[in-house]
Amino acid sequence: MLKIWGRQSSSNVQSVLWCLDELKLDFERVDAGFTYGLVDSEEFRAMNPNGTVPVLRDGQDSAIWETGAILRYLAAVYGGDGFWPQEPAARAQVDKWAEWAKLNVAGKFTVPIFWQLVRTAPSQQDPVAIEKALKILNKFLKVADEQLGKQAFLAGDCLTLADIQFGHCLYRYFDMDMRRADFVHIERYYGQLTAREAFQKHVMFSYEELRVLD
Repeated sequence: MLKIWGRQSSSNVQSVLWCLDELKLDFERVDAGFTYGLVDSEEFRAMNPNGTVPVLRDGQDSAIWETGAILRYLAAVYGGDGFWPQEPAARAQVDKWAEWAKLNVAGKFTVPIFWQLVRTAPSQQDPVAIEKALKILNKFLKVADEQLGKQAFLAGDCLTLADIQFGHCLYRYFDMDMRRADFVHIERYYGQLTAREAFQKHVMFSYEELRVLD
């Protein structure tokens, strides 16, 4: 049995849950992190000394932490050739977009924008820093928009691991009250994702418990 530790309001956990569901895998989830605690327990630290989520255990195998490593493991063991190609050159085409999305979209959205607008009290928010962060993010969203103008998904014509790494940020991006640039191909792509049951269930999940109010 696959077992995952992590709260549903964590975007990193959401990406793993989305992947698990797309691969039609049964799993058990344990709330951990934020107000749910557990991550500082001796048992949890034995699995992940960093005290972060998500953490995955597949049967009796050693625990896996770091979202990218978990996603690659699931894709390699349980994913089909379209989702995570076996041939190295074809896999690299998916992997490069997955890595790009993690570093240049998730990394430049979550802390400098989402944390500022949701996890920071309004009186403490820095509008100048947020605007600067949005301009940086838009440079990379433009790259994705151009790529999605050529094909249905980020790395080709079907959903791959690259879309998990990129698409899991988009619910919050489109849901938050902020100024957004006009990226027509990303909007079309996001419409495709929101039609997927696994995306609706695991990614379109309320983040209100994370919101900090004055």
